[in-house]
Amino acid sequence: MPIINIREEQEEFERGMLSPYAALSAESKGRAVQEEKCPIRTDFQRDRDRIIHCKSFRRLKHKTQVFIAPEEDHYRTRLTHTLEVSQIARTIARALRLNEDLTEAIALGHDLGHTPFGHEGEKSLSEIYGEYVPGASFHHYEQSLRVVDLLENDGRGINLTYEVREGILHHSKGREDLNLNPASNGITLEGQVVRIADRIAYINHDIDDAVRAGIITEDQLPAECTAVLGRGHSERIARMVWDIAASSRGKPELVISSRVLGAMDTLKDFLFERVYGPGAAGFHAEELGKAGLLVCKLFRYFMEHPELLPAWCTKETVKTEGRARVVCDFIAGMTDRYAQRKYSQYFLPESMGEL
Repeated sequence: MPIINIREEQEEFERGMLSPYAALSAESKGRAVQEEKCPIRTDFQRDRDRIIHCKSFRRLKHKTQVFIAPEEDHYRTRLTHTLEVSQIARTIARALRLNEDLTEAIALGHDLGHTPFGHEGEKSLSEIYGEYVPGASFHHYEQSLRVVDLLENDGRGINLTYEVREGILHHSKGREDLNLNPASNGITLEGQVVRIADRIAYINHDIDDAVRAGIITEDQLPAECTAVLGRGHSERIARMVWDIAASSRGKPELVISSRVLGAMDTLKDFLFERVYGPGAAGFHAEELGKAGLLVCKLFRYFMEHPELLPAWCTKETVKTEGRARVVCDFIAGMTDRYAQRKYSQYFLPESMGEL
């Protein structure tokens, strides 16, 4: 029986079928550590599989997206957010004949470095880290790259391709306006697709969850936004995705109409004012404050008791990068419930922790 190299067939398929602006797996800039090629999977498919099978990916199911420790089962977690980003990004990539495998790998890995308790945990960890290391800060997109480069696989990382790593690092720019021109930052169009898909996903599912929680109602959404994007979760997503796909076909960059982008920005500002920030409903704001306090107290405790750090936080690592950096890595990797368990263990009497 002749030897068939399925990977080479798929690479040839990409050359013939994908857009001239797509990233081809056969032309990847490669890995930091060279490896023998897989006979079945392309490099980007291999990266996707490595991400799915890593421990950091599994922990996403117990990390907050927006609502902390909800009693109802239907609120998003960091894992379901990641899956929604992947679905939206793959839809856009397929419509534009971009590399769907690269898009999926970036999407699945983009939040691996997120803290427990969502952005409140990220904010608090950044603040307390900066207290111990003046000028230092914590950003989940940088931590996601650190996870795949250094922390996973017992400190060896998972050796992803350059294109996936760059897409993970540049998937987020906080509240700044989206820059859809890949030439400005050197990342692939697939990376840009994940960046806009991330925003499409969180805007829409956070509205859905906030309505479910009784913080806002659909009728309170800005009228100028619903006039452009429609009403309802699926209608808004479809309008955003269609606008990007229709506007960008045959072009070397992603394009989104000014009307749709303006409506997205307005919705994002509405969420920051009414759901994410001080303007949130009382019970939600109170829970955010508790989460931030928990992160800071755990950080200080582990700085004072390094003997309680796990085995992978070796003396050599502490010597090389500093105790604060190692504590930062440890806390960032915690799930919500693990962080709560550690807080209960160190700060609550045993009888109280059983209540």
